[in-house]
Amino acid sequence: MKTMIPWLDDDSLDFPPTRRALGPRSDAPGLLAAGGDLRPARLRAAYAHGIFPWYGEGQPILWWTTDPRMVLRTEDFRLSRSLRKTIAKFIRTPGCEIRVDTATETVLRACASTPRDGQDGTWIVQEMQQAYLQLAREGTVHSVETWMDGELAGGLYGVNLGRMFFGESMFMRRTDASKIALAALICLCREFGIPWIDCQQQTAHLASLGAAPVTRTTFEAHLAAHTGLQAPGDWTYHPRLWAHLGLTEHADPP
Repeated sequence: MKTMIPWLDDDSLDFPPTRRALGPRSDAPGLLAAGGDLRPARLRAAYAHGIFPWYGEGQPILWWTTDPRMVLRTEDFRLSRSLRKTIAKFIRTPGCEIRVDTATETVLRACASTPRDGQDGTWIVQEMQQAYLQLAREGTVHSVETWMDGELAGGLYGVNLGRMFFGESMFMRRTDASKIALAALICLCREFGIPWIDCQQQTAHLASLGAAPVTRTTFEAHLAAHTGLQAPGDWTYHPRLWAHLGLTEHADPP
């Protein structure tokens, strides 16, 4: 017997209680609802409650809330010795820099062309790209970009509500470019007092970087305490922020 999920009312921004999401024994664990739209107000309401859209071409909008939830505590970020050396070289090399929000649409398109592990096609469909670009124009979505020799080499994007960052996707065109962008995001979050980055799905790669699962109850309690705080105003990346990882523009890594 198939379990029916609620269909969202277009006129309301309300979501079903997250405890009603499909359980781990279902074919779609974490699926909460379908339908609705991707207008900014609905997306902000969703993220504030730990709910995110994820669907493919030809499907209705599907809304999810996973349990457990993969979270990267910024204080727990694991910077390997090899990545530390890579970043140290990056910040000393002319033409290499981190930029924020200068090529968000390009980042979105690049992420859309990078399928998630074990999946064919993209989950960042055109409708979703346009929705996140609108949020970017409103200052809610940010892209962290790794630039090398004047070219976009990799990056990531995500949603910021208050003192919470929801990581969405990343891509790379050069080795370790996405990891460099993630390290820069860690520095920004530490500078802004953002203690958690939502990673949504559990993967071995995320675990290797320091991410760990938390229960949905713990995650939602954290959201309630942090998404309502004042969001950072200036997302400009200054090279001095590398000091959050013990790196400077002129010092070699230990």
